[in-house]
Amino acid sequence: MSSHDLQRDLNERHIRLMALGACIGVGLFLGSAKAIQMAGPAIMLSYIIGGLAILVIMRALGEMAVHNPVAGSFARYAQDYLGPLAGYLTGWNYWFLWLVTCVAEITAVAIYMGIWFPEVPRWIWALAALASMGTINLIAVRAFGEFEFWFALIKIVTILALILVGGGMIVFGLGNGGIATGIGNLWSNGGFMPHGIGGVLMSLQMVMFAYLGVEMIGLTAGEAKNPQKTIPGAINSVFWRIVLFYVGALFVIMSIYPWNEIGTQGSPFVMTFERLGIRTAAGIINFVVITAALSSCNGGIFSTGRMLYSLAQHGQAPAVFAKTSKGGVPRNALILSIVALLFGVLLNYLVPEKVFTWVTSIATFGAIWTWAMILLAQLKFRRGLTPAEAGKLQFRMWLYPLSSYLAMAFLVLVVALMAFFEDTRIALYIGPAFLVLLVVLYYALNLAPKGEQGSVASRA
Repeated sequence: MSSHDLQRDLNERHIRLMALGACIGVGLFLGSAKAIQMAGPAIMLSYIIGGLAILVIMRALGEMAVHNPVAGSFARYAQDYLGPLAGYLTGWNYWFLWLVTCVAEITAVAIYMGIWFPEVPRWIWALAALASMGTINLIAVRAFGEFEFWFALIKIVTILALILVGGGMIVFGLGNGGIATGIGNLWSNGGFMPHGIGGVLMSLQMVMFAYLGVEMIGLTAGEAKNPQKTIPGAINSVFWRIVLFYVGALFVIMSIYPWNEIGTQGSPFVMTFERLGIRTAAGIINFVVITAALSSCNGGIFSTGRMLYSLAQHGQAPAVFAKTSKGGVPRNALILSIVALLFGVLLNYLVPEKVFTWVTSIATFGAIWTWAMILLAQLKFRRGLTPAEAGKLQFRMWLYPLSSYLAMAFLVLVVALMAFFEDTRIALYIGPAFLVLLVVLYYALNLAPKGEQGSVASRA
């Protein structure tokens, strides 16, 4: 190991596909059914509202990332604009967030591989998923980028196929006995909003979990070849990708099937392809879901390594994690994350039926903390600029500061909604408790940087 810098080996196609892949998780393929049951066809409104909030959050992150593209991204900005404690909490919270998310993803791989190989213990597949994705990340950032590119492409092609094939079924009656299905199912089974506005609100906490990971775009800024070009392009297209892939896919599915039947016969994607007579639909979707889970795990290991690297650079983690290989890979940081994830393999051995629900709810709380820190750091960043300096920003937040305040209020609403569900309420205990533990360690270990008074704004 040496102290080489991170390498800028991620080009525009890598970052665009990574941004798209981050928006498309396992939840869309199999988890969307539960959200549909809560809100009915109005679930499309939930995804649009949540997508608008994410667009504002990503725009705030992009404003800072283009101005100062660094490793650690939002944790670094939290430290520079909100103080060392905020940066420390944000960095370690994000590291923990992706640890538990990766546990969820390797658990998902184990579950879906179990469909094909039911005789193999689940923990073996979880270990195999962790070992393969960990190895990819340890090789080089370009290897990570290439795998993520192809993983994302598989998901994109599958969803586009669903939208095109489902659109043909709606318009021409393909695979439906020659009788056009139409879009009457969107309002003929209790109405477009069968559970009222309450159903839409209650679905928001599930919808926002689906968007977890999109902020990973900011972490690529330190390794992007041309961050001033690639980061804005990736961020600006987030909302339209959400509309096309989430809302478009759900529009097709709920037009073909009554919303109150979705989820009773398995994955909505499998149901749609089987309606066309594709007998191997279940196998195809199973393969796609496995790649989606591996993609998220791949990105999660990448994120934990870069965040730990940034924390070590600022004295908030052991200095050994600030070292990189000759190829610019923070291998020590990655190895710690991979070893920590072995706990997830153990959970798959000890409590295989409970682990997925536990870790996804905890990860949601961590994501909301991260998004809130991005908004607060951006507000402080802009307040530190003169009008002339703000006018020279290459990538600016829309409707500043109103948009930032509205997005923050939305996040507060989502946290409040999490208290209504037993499965997600656990996150409101574990998440804050973890933050309190971090604060205790911060002061007990005297991790506040000595004599570090500057900020990005003052150094610019």
